[in-house]
Amino acid sequence: MATVYSSEATGPLNTTPATFADGGVVGAPLRRIRGTYTMAGDASGTIIVVGKLPANARFAYGVLTASATLGTATIKIGTSSSDAAYMAAATFTTADTPTFFGKAAAVSGTAPTSADNIIITTATASLPGSGTLVCDIYYSMA
Repeated sequence: MATVYSSEATGPLNTTPATFADGGVVGAPLRRIRGTYTMAGDASGTIIVVGKLPANARFAYGVLTASATLGTATIKIGTSSSDAAYMAAATFTTADTPTFFGKAAAVSGTAPTSADNIIITTATASLPGSGTLVCDIYYSMA
């Protein structure tokens, strides 16, 4: 059976002489940005700014928690420059259950060279008239 190496393990484990692993993804401490938003029947198309992702930050994953189901409203999560970079538009119908999200392209991609706002964009229908939406973004620094 063949032995193969992940992109992150090739340099330090399968190269002679060994090279250093990328410190932004191997052994890097995770940091968190939290955005808590009180929903109030926000119309479709509303943009909620969660926070600012610093330059050279590598997205790891996100966690979304809502105190109420979003019904038929969809949300997508990304940045000002790519509004669905981290999560494509989807419904969120489970209340009080932390739900992980993250696109493979965002997790394995290169770190952006400039800071950018993290945003949630609503679509399809209005958000509920009450409740709390919490978005946590976890990242490491390259």
